[in-house]
Amino acid sequence: MDILWLGVLALLLIGYFALEGFDIGLGLLLPVLGRTPRDRDRIVAAMAPFVLANEVWLVAVAGVLFGAFPAAEGEALFGLYPLVVSLLLSWIVRDAGLWFRRRLDGPAWRAAWDWAIFAGSAGLALSWGMALAAMAGGLSGPAVGLPGLGAGLLMAAAFAFHGWTFASWRLPDGPTGARRTGGALLASACVAAAPAAAVAAASAPWLLERAAPAGTLGVLSVIILPFTPLMVGAQVWVWRAFGPRSAAERMPSFF
Repeated sequence: MDILWLGVLALLLIGYFALEGFDIGLGLLLPVLGRTPRDRDRIVAAMAPFVLANEVWLVAVAGVLFGAFPAAEGEALFGLYPLVVSLLLSWIVRDAGLWFRRRLDGPAWRAAWDWAIFAGSAGLALSWGMALAAMAGGLSGPAVGLPGLGAGLLMAAAFAFHGWTFASWRLPDGPTGARRTGGALLASACVAAAPAAAVAAASAPWLLERAAPAGTLGVLSVIILPFTPLMVGAQVWVWRAFGPRSAAERMPSFF
């Protein structure tokens, strides 16, 4: 049962990086690709329908870690405390930029929140890279340091590549000036998720030693696993509804 939940945790973590990675990457590229206000509006419109659906994967990761591997969660939160705070703050700043940029008109208002999207996305990318590097090292060293910063920059580059590919797929006539197929998007998703997959594989023995008792895992299986098809089905619906065949300017009312 513990191996089953390890697989669930790894799948959710990989799914988060593969899906949320392009949102973070587009935020990083917003000052580069968004050379005009219209370009920035189109980029945000392209990513907006996917943001909340992608963030659900991270919530699920936290829930599985708390329920199935509570000891590991405690050690990770303690060892990565500065990075956890950085992740949460960056998440809030990025999402605030998405929510508030269209609440008022005016170039100064939009520009301020566009920079908030960029800053929050940069914080997420760097924090995730440093967190993965610390996890790969067994939480034995400091959470923040030069090796971790290097990992953060590599993570930012992977996210930016994924974001650029997504924009070229979702907006083939958009600011990237390129067209990419679904296969190219799948490849860039693999690039963005590869660090998470590697760390999950390397941390497997450490996680299994800290798994919850078999009875607890059994109860979790009965309560949580039946909802998995619903989560996957909702994700499929989002991609079918807001893929490249839908209107490029389609934007939910809350963004």
